[in-house]
This record gives sequence, structure tokens and C-alpha cells, in this order.
Amino acid sequence: MRDASAAPRVLILTASVGAGHDEPALTLAAQVRAECPTAEIVTEDALAAIGGVVKFMSADAPGVVFYRFQAIWDIGFWLFAECTPTRRVTQILLTRNSARGLLRLIADVDPDVIVCTYPNVTEVLGRLRRAGRLEIPVCAAITDLAALDYWASPGIDVHLVTHPESIPEVRRIAGAATEIHCVHGFSRPEFRVPLDASDARRALDLPADGGIVLVSGGGWGVGDVAGAVETALALDRVSCVVCLCGHNAELHRRISARFGDEARVRVESFTDRMPEFMAAADVLVHSTCGLTVLEATMRGCAAVSFGWGRGHIRRNDAALRRFGLATVVGSRNELGAALERALDRVRRPDPRFAGLPSAASFVLATAQRRRSSV
Repeated sequence: MRDASAAPRVLILTASVGAGHDEPALTLAAQVRAECPTAEIVTEDALAAIGGVVKFMSADAPGVVFYRFQAIWDIGFWLFAECTPTRRVTQILLTRNSARGLLRLIADVDPDVIVCTYPNVTEVLGRLRRAGRLEIPVCAAITDLAALDYWASPGIDVHLVTHPESIPEVRRIAGAATEIHCVHGFSRPEFRVPLDASDARRALDLPADGGIVLVSGGGWGVGDVAGAVETALALDRVSCVVCLCGHNAELHRRISARFGDEARVRVESFTDRMPEFMAAADVLVHSTCGLTVLEATMRGCAAVSFGWGRGHIRRNDAALRRFGLATVVGSRNELGAALERALDRVRRPDPRFAGLPSAASFVLATAQRRRSSV
């Protein structure tokens, strides 16, 4: 047992699957350091520690399925997440195959609190807590809007959500008494600082006039990205289309080759300037929901989901429609009409996010409660 007077030690568990888990882990770590400079922060890829079939199914297989066998992802999501009997069996098997590696990693770090940004691992940690095999409290970082059956668990001590609309689903899964807070801290802090569109355009060397459309396939670079670029270019009022290819080098090559002679297209790999791009753009066309749509909402940039309604994205798209957070379209014709409407829209940053508490404050409070009880 560590000395109770020592600086708090925080273990952040992530997974290098796309960019939707590593980035929240990085921003949370920075926020914890800012609020408690003496804190020790250890960030680990949980799937690397688990290894075996769990790592293969969670990290390796999607790299093939997402691009070439997308129907398999629909079937797998139904089997492992939506169908209750098979989901429960899957969760038991997942825990059985993950527990040893996870517990070994946790014992090596000996943290005061664990934060997990990856849903499959969160499910395992919740079950280990319920079974009494894990004494250290766990905070779940929930960055999706819906389809939260692995993101939330009855055994988790604190659920930290990015969308207030997610709270009822988390409570249904984790129980009426579960602790839930809507927070900031999983997106870069610059998103909460107002930035004038003209200043952002100037900083990014984008056209001062005309509509600017961001097209993103997420960290994986999936979906009908080329179709979205082509549809946006068909609108004369669009002065620039910025195509964000994430970590997908092949997508970057294809888009650059296809639109290389088009002066209105700018192709970017994974970028750390998203707060500026979101301030500069009039509309975001995104294929995988997640934090990028939330960040557009924070900036007041209109969001359209298009091009990859597979598996959990289908459930998230339904929630986007239900809550009126983004437009969801299924064809290029629908996309063109949605872009026209978005370009007519007045930018309205969502004021709800300005006053949210920080994720770090709850993580540190959870660590302190544990230290006070031992």
C-alpha cells in the first residue's frame, strides 16, 4: 500500500484503436496535471497489456473489417452488443480473457484511481469491481453519445459523460444509484475558448469568403469521404473543402490523387488544429460521430453525419436525430441538400458546455476518497 501522504497516482487506460480513445486520454492527463501538478499520471494501452484474442478482436480485426467487410461489423455489433443473451456471454468471456493481464498491469502501477477511455476494458473493470477482485476505484470516460452497453457498467464508481443526453442510457445500464457527471476534459481545452471565424481562417490560410466544409472520416478515415468532397464541390458557394484523413495514409493518397487539380480542396492528415478548423468551417461532414461531432457542436459548426452508418455508428446516428444534435443523411443527394441548409444557418456555439465541471476534478476527488479510506 502506498503512503497516504504521497502525490495521487492516476492510471489512465486507453486503446490505440483509431483516435477516439488515445486523444481523450491525452487531454485528460493534461487536465489532471493542470489541476494537481504533483499528481503522478501513468497512461497505458490496456489492449497491449491484455493481448491475445481480445487485442486481436478489438484492435487488429477492425483495421480490416472497417474497410473491406463492413457488413461483418454490423453483424458483430448486433451479436456482441445489441442481442442481450449473446452480449452477456461475450462480456463474461471478455472478462475471463482480460482479467489477468489487466490486474497485473494495475498491480505494477499501484494507482489511487483508474480512468478508462475504452469501452470493452471499462466493462471488464466494472465486473472485476463487482466481484471484489479490484479494490481501486474506476472512472469511466464515456465519449460516445449512445450504444453505451460496454461504456457503462454497474461496477464502475463514477461515469463521466461528454453529452448530457447520454445520462439516461448510462443510468439504465449501470443502475439508478450510479454516479454520473457531464464534464469537459476529453476534448482539447481550446474548444471552450471562443475564436472568431475570420481569425481562424486567417490562421489556417483558408479563404476569407465563401463556405468552408470540413469532411472527416474520423481517425480511421472510413466512409464515403470522396463522395462527401465531391458533393461539397458541386456547390458554387463553397470556397474550400478541407478533407481530414486521420491516420489513414492510403485515404490521403487517394483523395490527393483524385482532387489534386482542384484548387478548392485541401487534404490534411491527422491534425492537432481541430479547434481552429471547427471555428473556421461552416459545416462538418463526419462519418463516425464521436467527439468530433461534439466539438463541432461546441464551436457552433453545423454537423452532418454521412457515409458510414455501421454498427455502433447507426445507434449514434439515431441518437443524433432524436436529440437534434446533427443532421443524418444516407445519400449524396440528401447530403447536398443538407449542406445547402447548413450554409444558410447562423453559427450558434452551444452554451451548455461553458459551465461544465472538469473531468479531472472528479478523478482527483475519487482518488482522494480512496486514500482517505485506507
